[in-house]
Amino acid sequence: MGNILAMAFALLSALTIAWGTVVRHRIAENAPAGGSPFLQAIRRPAWWAGTFLALAGYGFQIIALGFGALLVVQPILVLSLMFTLPLSAHFAGRRIARDEFLWALALTIAVAVLVLLGRPEAGDPQPPLERWIPAMVIGVVALISLERYAQRQIRNEKALWLGVVTGGIYGYVAVLSKATVDIFTHEGFLALLTAWEGYTLLAGAIIGTVVQQYAFNAGDLKNSLPAMTILEPIVAFALGYAVLGEKFQVSGFNWFFMALALATMIVSTIALSRKGVGAQKS
Repeated sequence: MGNILAMAFALLSALTIAWGTVVRHRIAENAPAGGSPFLQAIRRPAWWAGTFLALAGYGFQIIALGFGALLVVQPILVLSLMFTLPLSAHFAGRRIARDEFLWALALTIAVAVLVLLGRPEAGDPQPPLERWIPAMVIGVVALISLERYAQRQIRNEKALWLGVVTGGIYGYVAVLSKATVDIFTHEGFLALLTAWEGYTLLAGAIIGTVVQQYAFNAGDLKNSLPAMTILEPIVAFALGYAVLGEKFQVSGFNWFFMALALATMIVSTIALSRKGVGAQKS
């Protein structure tokens, strides 16, 4: 029952996130040249509406994580891209192409295989600090290095690498969200006030929002959106295994189908991102 509720709230989160993403994309597309992209964006009431939708979607994600494992919730959140298609098509006044529908179907099947065949198993609700420290150090060094590299690139390459950084940040945010929810569930609100995970989560969410807006404004959205959409679940999967101790309950030849589903999810996400955003801009 817990995983069913987790999937339901994760789907609601994906839909809400998609709506907020479309709003923020349109602001990025219409932003004037020059000046700070982030400061320009926050002056627009529509940006605050899109941000509120993103926060609402994150709230549904938190609820989903309270019911199920990170490895259940995270693949379903990728479906936000599938929900983005009809929304962006509506605002752009176009119809969804047949190949977009087929890629969306492939993405849905891939997510279903990861969740249903994988049968993710819950991990340690309170992982020891020695698991966190190497993961956090590696993440900080890698993401700062990538951000510095991105700043030296030209327009579309800069958008791509900032998208990579955004996806990495949100992968860490996803794992910290699960850890924070577990602290609240098992120890209560007072324990949460003194836990470093909650404050680190807040800092990561703020930094991720800022970097994401810079990625949206750095170049074509078809360069940044696939990177951030794909990197988030991959980083979250790796950290879910390494830090939280969550696992897929798969053995033998079924790992082949899991690998095939993950590859399909990556390819279909890239295809949908490029087609959806490309059509939106045309």
